[in-house]
Amino acid sequence: LFFVIEGSMGIEFKDRTVSLNRGDMFVVKKLEMHKPFALKECKVLIFEPRGVINTGEEKTHLTSEKNLWI
Repeated sequence: LFFVIEGSMGIEFKDRTVSLNRGDMFVVKKLEMHKPFALKECKVLIFEPRGVINTGEEKTHLTSEKNLWI
């Protein structure tokens, strides 16, 4: 779940791009590949299930090994 607190962002999917602005919320379907992005700095609250890796199935230098779960 993505909730935009400030600014705007987009989420790219294989077949579409979703645009989100302040106050918008969007739920990504389970296992649906997506790529969030922002042209300028924005503040977003993200909820995801425990065990989700921040870079999906691909391990790169951006993969976080130390996730904080609240």
